[in-house]
Amino acid sequence: MSINTADEWKAAATLQYPFWFGGSASSMAAMVTHPLDLVKVRLQTRTPNAPKTMRGTFTFILRNQGLPGLYAGISAALLRQSTYSTVRFGVYEDLKTRYAASPTPSNPRPNLPMTTLIALSSLAGLLGGIAGNPGDVLNVRMQSDASKPAELRKNYKNALAGLIHMIREEGLSSIWRGVGPNSARAVLASASQLASYDYFKSICLSLNMLDNLTTHFCASLAAGFVTTTVCSPVDVVKSRIMSSIGSQLPILQMIRDAGRKEGLLWIFRGWVPSFIRLGPQTVFTMAFFEQHKKWYRQWKGCLD
Repeated sequence: MSINTADEWKAAATLQYPFWFGGSASSMAAMVTHPLDLVKVRLQTRTPNAPKTMRGTFTFILRNQGLPGLYAGISAALLRQSTYSTVRFGVYEDLKTRYAASPTPSNPRPNLPMTTLIALSSLAGLLGGIAGNPGDVLNVRMQSDASKPAELRKNYKNALAGLIHMIREEGLSSIWRGVGPNSARAVLASASQLASYDYFKSICLSLNMLDNLTTHFCASLAAGFVTTTVCSPVDVVKSRIMSSIGSQLPILQMIRDAGRKEGLLWIFRGWVPSFIRLGPQTVFTMAFFEQHKKWYRQWKGCLD
């Protein structure tokens, strides 16, 4: 069932959805796409003798760690989504509701300008990036742990144990490591993912497509491509900073050294697995999110 009449759009536009819908949808998507995220992080933080391709990394993990190895760090990934995505989706949807015009019979689907969508999603992403930083640090560490020499591995049992261990051994500041580039990436990710999804969805609807799963798939796949390209440079830097332990080089020096040793294209390392992850992740996240909202509308009696 989709929203197509002016009355349905008006009811949907004035409905206040639960704040946690975005975190729930993103956590469900993470359960599907976590192996792809794991491979992306391994490629971005690999040692010189580690596999250099996505296929090689998959094979290496399966051969040495088995199927459970592809879900290393899943508890941290869920912690991240339950904080980062809950905040960014919740704030973005709330701000859209506050600033959107009311639907009318002549304009049943009023759209906010793209610049407004970008501004609102950027603010939501900034807040989400700050809220989700502890989970993100743990997520990257737990995913990259097995690729490190045995003496440098932390072997966190789960996200909670890792959080306690980091604070106890490295201080409270350790869970905020990389909060700058992480927040910058969250701003870029939210602006390119949430705003572009709404933009592409509005294009689909203007072409007389129904507000259904087909439209959600097309809009979210396009948004995933945009997000991957925009976020790749910051994502690589963030992964390298968060996976490090102990003393660190300043960000600019790390970027300079990496460019000198690996060439200019190092900032797009892992782009293919990033897209293979972000494409499905965006599709699953938005599909689950739209289904959350659909079920809630039905429960509230906004749809027949």
